[in-house]
Order: sequence, then C-alpha cells, then structure tokens
Amino acid sequence: MSTPRKQVILGAYLGGVNHHTAWWHPEAGSQIDFSSFEHTARTAERGRFDFFFLAEGLILRERAGRVFDQDIIGRPDTFTVLAAIAAVTEHLGLAGTINATFNEPYELARRFASLDHLSGGRAAWNVVTSFDAFTGQNFRRGGFLDPADRYVRAEETLNAVRALWDSWDAEDVVADKESGRFLARPDAGAFAFHGSQFDISGRFTVPRSPQGRPVVLQAGVSPQGRAFAAANADAIFSPYGKLPEAADFYRDIKARAVAAGRAAGDIKILPSASFVLGDTEADAIEKYHAIRNEQVTGQTALILLEQIWNRDLSGYDPEGPVPDIDPDPDAAPIIQGRAFLHQDRFATVKRLREVAESKKLTLREVVIDQFERGPLIGTPAQVAEQIDSFVQNDGSDGFIVGSHLVPSGLDEFVDQVVPLLQDRGALRTEYTGTTLRDNLGLPNVRSATAVSNAKGL
Repeated sequence: MSTPRKQVILGAYLGGVNHHTAWWHPEAGSQIDFSSFEHTARTAERGRFDFFFLAEGLILRERAGRVFDQDIIGRPDTFTVLAAIAAVTEHLGLAGTINATFNEPYELARRFASLDHLSGGRAAWNVVTSFDAFTGQNFRRGGFLDPADRYVRAEETLNAVRALWDSWDAEDVVADKESGRFLARPDAGAFAFHGSQFDISGRFTVPRSPQGRPVVLQAGVSPQGRAFAAANADAIFSPYGKLPEAADFYRDIKARAVAAGRAAGDIKILPSASFVLGDTEADAIEKYHAIRNEQVTGQTALILLEQIWNRDLSGYDPEGPVPDIDPDPDAAPIIQGRAFLHQDRFATVKRLREVAESKKLTLREVVIDQFERGPLIGTPAQVAEQIDSFVQNDGSDGFIVGSHLVPSGLDEFVDQVVPLLQDRGALRTEYTGTTLRDNLGLPNVRSATAVSNAKGL
C-alpha cells in the first residue's frame, strides 16, 4: 500500500520593515495600514492557505543606543489587526505572536478565546519569550527575567492559559426551554492555578471556544526550546530550509513529541520561506540577486554581523573581508531588541569565515549568502516542485510564505504556484474544515477532560 500524499500546510506572513522586505520599491505599500493586512489575508485565503501570521515587535530596536531603520520600525497591536481580518475572511486562520513573559494568563486566555469565538474557530497563538531588560522596560519595573527562567514562565503561562480555556466544558452553556435563555452551569468557568510564577483563581468569562483551544505555535532551536515546543505546541517554526538538516530537525521534534506522550502527527513543522519567480530559472536567479543586493546594503550587513560579534564594526568596509577580530559576548549588547538566533557566537564566526574563504566573498556578500532562510527560486513549476518535494521528504509539513513586496507580492505566488500544487494533489482546492485545527489536521479539543480539567487543579 502506497503512503498517502502529505498535504502542504501554507501560512502567509507580513513581516514588517527589515532586510527581507523591499520597502523602497515603488509598488510597496504601507506596513501598518489595514489595507496591507487585508490584501495579504484575502490573497492567502484565495490561495486556500491555512493561516495568516503576524510577528511582533515590542520595542523599537537600537544600535549603540540609537534607533535604527534597518529593521521593524513599529507595528499596530496584533489582536486588533487579527480581529479586523476576521471580519473580512471566512476560513483563514489568524495567528498572532504574543509574548508570554510580559502578559498575564487571564488576559491572554480571554483575548485568544474571544478571537476564536469571533472568527468561528480560527485563532492561533505563537508563544514567544523574552528575558532582556531592554524590552522589559516597556512593561514592568526593572524589566528583567533571568534567562534560565524564561521557559519556566512560558510553560507556566501556557499551562495557566489552558487551565482557563478548560474551565468551560462544551456543555457548560445550556438552553433553558422555559425561559428561552442560555444558562451556564453553576461551576462553569471556575479555575485555580498554583505554580512558581502564578497563583490565581476565579471565574473565567469566556465559554469554551469553537476549537476548544486555539492552536499553539512555537519556535525553539535550543534543546530546552525543542523540548518545550515538542511537549506543548501544535506547530513549530523551523529555522531550517534545506535538506538534510531540515529532515534531522523534523525527526528530532517528532520523536520528542512521541516521547512526551503525543502522536507524531499532532505537531506540524513549518519553516519560513521567501520566493522569487521568473519565466525561466535564470531569470528568477537574476531577479533574486538583484533584490538581495538592494535589501542588504553595506550598513545592513554590518548591523547583522554586529549582533554576532557584539562589537562596533562600523570601521570595517562592507566590500572588504569578514572582520578578523573575535566576538565579545561579555560586553553590553550593541544591538538591542532583536532576538539572537545564534547559539554560539564563536562557532558562527568561524563558519562565516570559512564560507567567505571558500566562496571568495566580501563581508556584505557573506551576509547575503548566509542570512537567507531557504528562498524558493525558479519558475512557478520549479517552486511548486521544491515545496512539494521538501514536504514529501519530511523536511517539513509546509511553509510560512512571505514576499519581499508588501502587500501585492503574495498574489504572484497564489496565481502561479498554488494551482500547480493543487494539480499535484498536494494542496486543497476548497476548505473542508470549519476550524483552523480541522484544516491543519489537528485534534479538536472540545472537552476539558481531554488533557487537564482546570476545575480539578
């Protein structure tokens, strides 16, 4: 018996102003006007995508104490944007990045449960953490959380939020025939959660939502992050866009999920990807190089490397060699407010030098070569083949797709690549589920007894 063909999961993201967008392009629109969010979301739904995804910028990012314009310069509130998109779409999932470090469980649970109700079961929470005082200064006195505690708080936050969601059973609201009203059972919404981070109890105000629980997304590369995601997330963002390392990550996360008592299919692996299409492969490659050369200016390249070296590199020539000095991990951060994605500064520097030497690249060219996560480049047929082959070979369960051109860039993908994926039988031609969980092939958690009942905590 042949193995069933995996269906490709597709998410669409609108990433803000950074070194992945062509914000200077004459066809580029605003990053904060609702029309940009609406156009991207409607286009994704037209392409039968699973969800629309928003990242989050909690503070204006700085270099050496001054705000710089090479990255995200601001973004409206995530919940407000997603609620507005819910009103102009019918099937598209609505995924928002909300920090577990600086938000309270009751507020998080209520907002996501409300969004799930308002959208008919389409809400998803991308759980992220933060420990730095720079970001925390916007939220609390001192703003500091020890790095070792960030996953402790994140796990307790998620468990407390789930306890609140689970405080209502699907049957807790019943119709009273005599009065013609809907009534809640006496203990509906009662919750209590006790841990090292939170000691809360009370009555939750939002009845069980259409999905039972909104979908939980997470990103984790470190062993601690992988363990947390495998035990708790419904989907995890993968940093790997190339085989075989992507397949190794895929197998590791699935194995961790099984070890945590879950089914391998209960967690989806989703790398992000940009795309560039051309009439021929050569045309697409030429367009890609032209776009990246404009995106990664000399100043942008220096800033990206400064985050790794943690040194002022402004004296180095972007068209010259990679800096020959070592990183300074013990100095105060020169780049503030940007997530650090490299586990070992010295190993990363060593790799960048080796790439520069072997390929004969300048500093800026190394950044162009190494700071792009698996771009999809080629004709529409070639890109469809790349996506389908990657998923069928267990590099991932799908992709989070974004364009360098906001908001109209995704149209090209939907018009030219999506039909080819559908012809392959790798992508739905119509939505079949009523919730995001249905469309992702995840279990629908309708009963509080499915995992843990908050009334019994």
